[in-house]
Amino acid sequence: MIGWVQAVLLDGVAARGGLFTVLTPALGGLVVGPLIHFLAREAKGHGVPEVMEAVALKGGRIRPRVVAVKSVASAITIGSGGSVGREGPIVQIGAAIGSTVGQLCRLSDKRVRLLVGCGAAAGIAATFNAPVAGVIFALELILNQFTATAFYYLVIASVAASVIGRAAFGDAPAFVVPPYSMVNPWELFLYALLGVAAALVARLFITVLYTAEDAAARVRRVPEWSKAALGGLLVGSIAVLSPQVLGVGYGAIEAVLHGAMPVALAAGLVLAKMAATSVTVASGGSGGVFAPSLFIGAMLGGTFGELVHAFWPLTTAATGAYALVGMGAMFAGVSRAPITAVLIMFELTRDYRIILPLMIACVISTAVSGRVGRDTIYTVKLRRRGVDLRAGRDVGVLAGLRVADAMTSRLDTVRTGMTLRDVVALMQKTRHNGFPVVDGAGRLAGVVTLSDVRRTPMPGRLETRVEDVMSPDPVTVVPTDTLAEAMLKMTDRDLGRLPVVSPEDPRRPVGIVTRSDVLRAYKRGLLERDEVREASD
Repeated sequence: MIGWVQAVLLDGVAARGGLFTVLTPALGGLVVGPLIHFLAREAKGHGVPEVMEAVALKGGRIRPRVVAVKSVASAITIGSGGSVGREGPIVQIGAAIGSTVGQLCRLSDKRVRLLVGCGAAAGIAATFNAPVAGVIFALELILNQFTATAFYYLVIASVAASVIGRAAFGDAPAFVVPPYSMVNPWELFLYALLGVAAALVARLFITVLYTAEDAAARVRRVPEWSKAALGGLLVGSIAVLSPQVLGVGYGAIEAVLHGAMPVALAAGLVLAKMAATSVTVASGGSGGVFAPSLFIGAMLGGTFGELVHAFWPLTTAATGAYALVGMGAMFAGVSRAPITAVLIMFELTRDYRIILPLMIACVISTAVSGRVGRDTIYTVKLRRRGVDLRAGRDVGVLAGLRVADAMTSRLDTVRTGMTLRDVVALMQKTRHNGFPVVDGAGRLAGVVTLSDVRRTPMPGRLETRVEDVMSPDPVTVVPTDTLAEAMLKMTDRDLGRLPVVSPEDPRRPVGIVTRSDVLRAYKRGLLERDEVREASD
């Protein structure tokens, strides 16, 4: 599907001129944005954090529609020039297929989680012809545990997917590289230094990516579904100067692996790809960050190799060797999964001779990245939702519950034009201490509470109009927000309740959630989690 879309939209776009280069990614975003926004919002972005969250918090349950939406959205994003990769989509698609099978068979949460891991492993194995890396990827990143039972099932799924993939697409490695090897043992110090550089660039990549997501989230005046098209315009603008950033970018990686790319261009592409990928993901495109990490690592390694080879031409390997090691070190830095990084580079190239430099660079990159920053490129998004995977599945209960699980849909409101006498009478009737205020059209105008009533001066207090004392522009949540996020908003502003508004219309109230609602949901969540653990044990 990606190849078909790419053949229609992307192939030869650079030769058609700057306007086509700018507009092609925007055209893809114009289709992808509404598709994701209205059908499956979890298909937005690179997808791996959503799978990790499903395994940790939801018993591995993923909506079946994600398979179709993620497939189409990713194909259009990548095929139209979005600067993302295939691994995130195939992991989420494979995981969703495994989850759907488990749900249809009414399996326990433990079994469904295992099938999610099997789907992810199979996806990696078939897409990259890397069965061993698929297994380790699922163990290190998706299931976050190493058990014999999980290993058995993951191997079976990965091997089956590889056999089918090789029958359908052939058995060629993803990258055909010259026979690189270590020229001199002291080169290991240079490869270690490359590992440090890769870790620092990896942290920069993570920072730029999530800074871009924050910036996109702050843009309120543009409809959410249209942001992918605007992001496509920015990506196309970057591609006018650096067309190599469009799509997956394997052609540019092949060039630097064979030493056929000028060092200045390779150095510039490190930043250009970082920016293009961040814009694509932040604006709502669908695609992974694995291929961009390899791209950035190859350009970084190629630049590094060119410099050291210029100083020590007789005792250092060719530029391509450093580019190859840089790819693995970069992925290790962003994911902190060194075993997966080493194995997948071996399987992508089928070249074992560079394994020692690859191992030392990946391990050092992982260690330095862990010291510089707390999270990986996959777990930053989860931590922002209140999910901490460092303790396995023992995560915050509130982070696993949505506002929809606790809110009250039967909403008591007061209207603008009413007096505080009416508000006090409603408080006495309902035993509530605060209400959303709506205008004549039923749209949210503010919130009025008992504290607002008490702060109103006594002479004429009860005859004061609601709009004169209410708090305008109230803090709100949507039904899909986590209770952890809702509770954080309450504590930051010392609020007792939050209006719940429609995701499509932030001025249309659909309910209310109070501290008492959150507490009751928390107690239910504790009981349900304990029951799940007992059943799994």
